Order: sequence, then structure tokens, then C-alpha cells
Amino acid sequence: MENPVLGVFFHWLGGLSSASFYVPYRGVKGWSWEIFWLTGGLFSWLFAPWFFAALQTQDLLGVLSRTPPTTIGYCMLFGFLWGFGGLTYGLTMRYLGLSLGMAVVLGLCTVFGTLIPPIFAGNAATTLLGTASGRVSLFGLAITVLGIVVVASAGARKDAALTPEQKSETIKEFDFTRGLLVAIFSGIMSSCYAYGLAAGELVRQLSAAAGTGPLWVGLPVICLVTGGGLITNGLWCLLLVGRNGSGGQWTGRSAVVSGMAHAGMSNSAVEAGPDSSTLRTERLSWGALARNYGLCALGGTLWYFQFFFYTMGESQMGRFGFSSWTIHMASIIIFGTIWGFALHEWKDAAVRTRVRVWLGVGLLVFATVVIGYGNTLST
Repeated sequence: MENPVLGVFFHWLGGLSSASFYVPYRGVKGWSWEIFWLTGGLFSWLFAPWFFAALQTQDLLGVLSRTPPTTIGYCMLFGFLWGFGGLTYGLTMRYLGLSLGMAVVLGLCTVFGTLIPPIFAGNAATTLLGTASGRVSLFGLAITVLGIVVVASAGARKDAALTPEQKSETIKEFDFTRGLLVAIFSGIMSSCYAYGLAAGELVRQLSAAAGTGPLWVGLPVICLVTGGGLITNGLWCLLLVGRNGSGGQWTGRSAVVSGMAHAGMSNSAVEAGPDSSTLRTERLSWGALARNYGLCALGGTLWYFQFFFYTMGESQMGRFGFSSWTIHMASIIIFGTIWGFALHEWKDAAVRTRVRVWLGVGLLVFATVVIGYGNTLST
């Protein structure tokens, strides 16, 4: 029997994992973006999904072999499209920081990812408006959007009030305009992950028929969706590796701009090319290299765990499982904002601006409670 309260708890665990995944990447030294993004991504999109699906489900390969090719194709296609959002999500963190970047990206992702699946299925009217549970869940979505707007407006206030020096002190490549444009694109494309999960309903049914418990039936679907995302991210990162000649960094050779060998090093530093007077090559120690691999493995696995817990939470949300996406997105923003404060991204913001941020977070917390309550009405 479903337990929406437990489902909300699982979604919060997933949100914490997602909000935390980029933090280890900040500690990577001497690697350009494409190197640490692809290294961590192999854990996110390949190693962790297949390892945990094989561990927790029954007859994984048999289930996927019995899945119609069209279902596999749709899951991977939406994952491929989501990959564009994943690529630009990393850029958003570089330009806007954790808290503001997540608020804008995930705000759009929340709306599209929650509403489009029932609209596409043709049951939006009956699901969202035809029942008390649906109306309460829809009200929770509206509160979520309001909370996101409040958090984003606080970020805009911070941007307007800080000097360029203050912005770059906490976010090395802060660029509000560029970051906002990238975030809008990322948010729309990232919502495709929700469509990929919805397209895998038959896979969940086949996994359940094979004897997999209800908490784990969604894990094979993640393998397919992230597989599509791996194609997008992998091709783009390898293209950058070839263009920038950065592949040697995997074995310890580090492309460094004078005095700027930090985790947020921009691609422009590497794109300057071997003839640039500001670019030099030096070798990382084996300890530093091992540390980079360990941090990428941690960050990539944390990213995967957001959907590991997501599928667990969705299994407990009753027939209004589509609202899981709203709760998931809201919880990411909540924990992302907390990380933003912990990393001092808001230390120079005015008191009123910081109060506004926490007001937005409070609305998001309240929204998860409302949506959880709405789901209890359907069980």
C-alpha cells in the first residue's frame, strides 16, 4: 500500500542528493570542465544506474529484452534531449551559482515536467481538475512556482546590489544575463527527464512481473533514460576534449591558466590553445589525480541518487505520481539554497534579500506538504 508521507521523505532525500552533487566538483583541481563533467557523468549515467538496478531488481537484462523497442526508443530519446539540459545545467552553476542557478532552472523544469506528462497522456482534465486530490496537488504546484519566483527575485536583487568584485569573489565566473539565458534553455530541456520516466511505465510493469519490489521497479527505466543522456553529454565532452587537447588531464597533465588552477576554470582557459602565452602545462601528483577521480565519482554518484530515491518516492505517491516531479524539484531548490548559504554565495547580500530567499524556501517546504496531503486523498 502506498504511503505518500514516506514518498515525500524519499523525494527529499533525492533533492538533497541532487543539490549536493556539484559540491565535490568544486574541489577538483587542474581539470577543465569537459574532463570532470564526463568523468563524473560516467558514474551518473552508466556505472551507478546499472550497478544499483542489477543489485535491486530481478532479471534486469531479461526485463529489458522483453521491452518493446519503441518504449526503449522513447526513454532514450527523452534522455538524449534531457542531455542538452544537463550540459547547460553545469554551465548555469558556473554563471549563477548553486542557489540562484537551481532556482531558475528547476522552476521551469518543475512546471514543464509536472504538467506535460498528464497533458500528453490526455487525462489532465480528469487527473488535475476532476478530483479533490488533483486540485490540491495543482494548488501545491502553484505554491511551488510562487516560491521559485520569490527565490529568483532575491537572486536578481543580489545581482543588482553587488559590485563585480563581490560577485566574482564567491562565483568566479558570475554572469547574470548569460546565466539566465542558459538557465532558461536548461530548465526546458531538463524537464524531458520526466517524460522519459513516464515513457518507461511498461518497463516498470515488466520489472514488477519479474518479481522486483515496488520500491525498485523504476530503476531499469533510469538505465535507459540516463543512457540517452550519456550520448549527448559524452559526444559534446569528447568534442571539447578533441578541440582543446585536454585528454591528457585524465593521466595527470593539467592545463592551467597562471594563478587560476581551480575547479571553476572556464573552457575559455583551455580554448586559448597551446600557443597562448597564458597557458602552460604541468603534471598533477598521483595523490591529486586520485583525489580528482574520487571527487568526480562522489559527485556523479550523488547525482544518480536523486533518481534512485525519486523512483522510491514515486512508488509511494498513489495515482498522482506525476506530482512527484514537483516535490523533487522543490526539494532540490530548498537544499540548493542551503548549500548556497553554506558556500557564502549570499554573504554580501542585504538582510532583506536573505529574508526573501528564506521566504521562498519556506513556500517550497509548504508546497511539498500540500502536494503530499493531496496525494493522501487519492489513496
